[in-house]
Amino acid sequence: MTTTLATLTLDDRITGSLIGAAVGDALGGPVEGYSPEQIVERHGGRVHAIVGPWHGDEWRTARPIAPYHKGDGHITDDTLMTHALIRVYTTVRDHLDAYAVADHLVPDLISNPRWIPELEAEALPLQRVFLAEKWMVARLHYGHNDPREAGAGNIVNCGAAMYMAPVGLVNAANPTAAYAEAIDIAGAHQSSYGREAAGVFAAAVSAACLPDATPATVIDTALSLAKDGTQAAIEEVAEVATHHSDFESALGPLRAAVAPFDTVGPDYRSPSLAARRPSRLHSIEELPVALGMLMVGGGDYRRTVLGAVNYGRDCDSIATMAGAIAGALHGESAVPSDWAKTVADASRIDLHTPARELAAVAGEIFARDRERRRAHESAFARLTETP
Repeated sequence: MTTTLATLTLDDRITGSLIGAAVGDALGGPVEGYSPEQIVERHGGRVHAIVGPWHGDEWRTARPIAPYHKGDGHITDDTLMTHALIRVYTTVRDHLDAYAVADHLVPDLISNPRWIPELEAEALPLQRVFLAEKWMVARLHYGHNDPREAGAGNIVNCGAAMYMAPVGLVNAANPTAAYAEAIDIAGAHQSSYGREAAGVFAAAVSAACLPDATPATVIDTALSLAKDGTQAAIEEVAEVATHHSDFESALGPLRAAVAPFDTVGPDYRSPSLAARRPSRLHSIEELPVALGMLMVGGGDYRRTVLGAVNYGRDCDSIATMAGAIAGALHGESAVPSDWAKTVADASRIDLHTPARELAAVAGEIFARDRERRRAHESAFARLTETP
């Protein structure tokens, strides 16, 4: 019997979303930072599976600022941060806020060595995450800033958005709640359109968990919640995406659609002077493009994620987001099992345990929410009773 979207269980959607995100991350990692044209030149065509490092055996020294083994199925910081946030949920076992980042996420990053695939060594996650994530440690652990405001002053990028899928999954089928929770959490990390993208991405993942959800309904939900430049960017990219059903023809048009909102500029490795500064007019590039590729791929996991990967630029984060949404739409079976196995084996990581743990926590939180809601209903009824 064929499983329809409406009959997919929440556990299946959570597993599909988290594994889908990790696989997208690993696929995009080795071509991150390059243009579609450079990707074709390097690989003799588009990327259609897991590939090796861009610089081959020289991966450790080719870019001293980033001595990471990207490729061969290795997850990157996107997945490291996603799993770190899941660990916070499994500790708190309730909704999170900016204080949970200060009390649990930051201590985990600086205290617990873990296997880091890109370093091929056991190390503190802090030693791998990007500067925008190191900012949290400086502001919260050393600077003792108010967690709700600690993101102010950080570079505005996709750093907070890239790991917000768990927030959408804990709030599955309730995009408004997912948006609000992610906005609160992300205040410890980002401001402006970086924080906004975190909320909208969480809402998109939540919306993908709704029975009968489609790429169009996910995008409509994102647009209903998004503000300022983020809303405008998603609207422009989504409109362009409706005219394409193959990522090859969509690569240039999607980039052209998002370019007016993206502050990084045409050369991803040489950002413009206005890059990553707060603005109500701009948006991160990654989320609108991920949603655009979701539309181009018709929600199909393989087509959606490969489109994100071959887009280049910050394509590991684009593919992480696209993979999380497509995985939530269609469940674990949508993610090619050979890709998932390669990523799990190469990264020395169990991709199923975080999903099982988050699913259990999501159930507990829903039960607690129901109790709180009933208590509120009872109190409100007493307040409004006619004497």
